[in-house]
Amino acid sequence: MEKFLITGGTPLSGEDEISGYKNSAGAILAATLLSDSPSIIDNLPLCSDVLDQIEILKQMGAEIEWIEQRKIKINPKNIHPEKIPASLFEKMRVSVLLVGPLLAKFKRCKVPHPGGDKIGLRPISTHLIALKDFGVKIEEKDGFYCFEAPETIEGRRIVLKEFSPTATEILMMLAVLSKGKTKIELAAGEPQVQDLGILLEKMGANIKGVGTHTIEIEGKEKLNGAEHSIFPDPLEAGLFLIAFAITKGEGKIKNVIPDHLTMFLDKLKDAGVNFEIKDNEILVKKSDNFKPLRVQILPYPGFPTDLQPHTSVLLTQCQGKSIIHDPLYENRFQHLHELRKMGADIEVVDPHRALIFGKKELIGNKINASDIRAGAALILAGLIAKGETLIENISQIERGHEKIEEKLRKIGAQIKRV
Repeated sequence: MEKFLITGGTPLSGEDEISGYKNSAGAILAATLLSDSPSIIDNLPLCSDVLDQIEILKQMGAEIEWIEQRKIKINPKNIHPEKIPASLFEKMRVSVLLVGPLLAKFKRCKVPHPGGDKIGLRPISTHLIALKDFGVKIEEKDGFYCFEAPETIEGRRIVLKEFSPTATEILMMLAVLSKGKTKIELAAGEPQVQDLGILLEKMGANIKGVGTHTIEIEGKEKLNGAEHSIFPDPLEAGLFLIAFAITKGEGKIKNVIPDHLTMFLDKLKDAGVNFEIKDNEILVKKSDNFKPLRVQILPYPGFPTDLQPHTSVLLTQCQGKSIIHDPLYENRFQHLHELRKMGADIEVVDPHRALIFGKKELIGNKINASDIRAGAALILAGLIAKGETLIENISQIERGHEKIEEKLRKIGAQIKRV
């Protein structure tokens, strides 16, 4: 098993260009199945979850042509839903997005349970309830979900049980080929949902309200292929912003959409992180004397749960008591136990609340990456820790980050793969 070995204490300096957004890519790749004609997708992040999703499409019969390193042409004309490779599908959670377009086109599909991060119970009950409300029959048998939609899928009003980006995306992809009007209430507004909406409109879909909590879709008989470039990754932008700040470095983060990080950026300003936004760039200047924060995780455009682990590392360097409340997943604090091994003063009050007391010097240790975001946070901890930090299970980090150690080395980090 490969690991990351980090020697901490080096201020970072230089430029980083943000890659495409993994959370967008899953839905974008799935949506290409809605047409019988080819689509071209650019700015793909070459992380393992995305490459696995492309392999699933290929094994289902899609013709895949790499035009450039991050640009792909997908011809879905010969897709066969019964050829879904179970072993790949169940490796990751993003694969469940395929259910929407497969039902829209073929009216039935059979898929294994999706996998993904081990951050607590992540049932797809919200997705299943929404599909049932759409008239889809669902049977669970021998570790598989069997979905069957009516021959004519009628548009209707659906109220989601939570602000779920994945459930919103599945419904959007089902509704665009349905008959009549669909109204999705309590829809998620995250950047990946907006990204999907842009692609669907390019394909000919009639959609209103994407990015808000009410989405209206007038179904079409068919969609066309389209060309689309995926949004830059706001979570990677957040990672590099914190990396520059906590190492007392300076640098430029390029290819950012600041509006996707409104509350996160506002909170970092409150903590004393010194940065300036210029169009699609963030200029980070040397920061000192960080202030404690109260961080409340909220649905978009609130503070994102996926940047909570990264922010936790910053809070260990803030002078005073910080509070984090993350109500979404009961195992979202696994990284905090690893930070305590490194000397952080953290009290986990319950599965959703934690107190972080700073400022504390972190000491290098042997630690484990339990999921994508926790692993990225531990890299940040290693960058400021005294001595060497060894991070195990880095395949989890690589599910969502493309060659993260190379990007960090370019700006001065002492990190290597061992």
